[in-house]
Amino acid sequence: MAKKRSKINFLLKVISTLSIVSTLLSYLSPYIHPESLWLLPFFGLSYPILFFINILLTIIWIFKRSKWSITFLVIIFIGTPINLRFFALGNPDITPKNENESLHIMSYNVQLFGLYNFDLNYDLQNRDSILNYIHKENPDVICFQEFYYKNKPTNFNTKDTLISSLKIKDYHEKYSFNKNGDRHFGITTLSKHKIHTKGDVVFKDDEKLSEDNYCIYTDIIKNKDTFRVYNIHFQSIKFKKEEYALFSNEEEEELSKKKSALMLMIAKLRKAFPIRADQALTVINHVNNSPYPVIICGDFNDTPLSFTYNQFNGKYVDAFRNNGYGIGKTFVGKIPAGRIDYIFHSKSLNSYQFNLQEQVFSDHRAISCKIYKK
Repeated sequence: MAKKRSKINFLLKVISTLSIVSTLLSYLSPYIHPESLWLLPFFGLSYPILFFINILLTIIWIFKRSKWSITFLVIIFIGTPINLRFFALGNPDITPKNENESLHIMSYNVQLFGLYNFDLNYDLQNRDSILNYIHKENPDVICFQEFYYKNKPTNFNTKDTLISSLKIKDYHEKYSFNKNGDRHFGITTLSKHKIHTKGDVVFKDDEKLSEDNYCIYTDIIKNKDTFRVYNIHFQSIKFKKEEYALFSNEEEEELSKKKSALMLMIAKLRKAFPIRADQALTVINHVNNSPYPVIICGDFNDTPLSFTYNQFNGKYVDAFRNNGYGIGKTFVGKIPAGRIDYIFHSKSLNSYQFNLQEQVFSDHRAISCKIYKK
């Protein structure tokens, strides 16, 4: 019995040591470019799992009345600023003096409105659900990623329906691909208010870049205030059907497929991390030179414990952390990515009524809030 207890304690110490080292590496991941140490982003990606492992080990060591529990409490305490990136408690006291001064903004990766699900009736139903949700929310500005529209005549109307139902005055769009010259795929920003400047933030010309990842900016005038709104879709990972096998519940004979899927997934993640990091550096350099207060919306494809997120964190306000609740999970696809869609804004602005879409019509949930000048 004593030998068995000794083996269990030794195993616990090994697991605890690995957990502590992995957690400390995850704390470093937002501050070091993935090109320098390619493994670091994987530790950052694993942080939520590490956090719960650390909590469990802390409880075990407390019951054992071991000094290891103090070590884990210190590690968790050190990570408090990191933990606060993943949770929000809201601030109901934030309201403007005049509601008409605020700008209601939404960011939504609509996954082409569900197009190409190989069932036209389902596609149309999904598109209508998205359009109805947006119409109900009635934002002033919408930043779409993975947007799709087809020139008239079409039975899959998107942009024209939104322009009509929301009384959109102007829009800014960029499309990576035009199929048959009349089907457009890309990102777009729709605005109920006047747009006086439109532009692109050009990413590095590199063959590694995905063809549908862009950043556009739009200077929007509401009343006498001008806001520069950035619409971003950072580098996608582009997982294919075979990679999703890793998250399936197949029987043991499918184990080889899962191993292959895991290797493919790691390779794609390793490639995407540094590309997103470079894109984030390009965008933040542009944002920092804006002549107007900025609102930064989009699908970052990266978690709060990433180099990409860290370029904006601190310099600009994360609207979810300012006024949201809970963990704010925005990605609802097969991969447990968590919160990867964001709305940031200048510190001269304030945000309130942050909203995370409850229904699921895409592999992302829409996020929205209202923003005004302090």
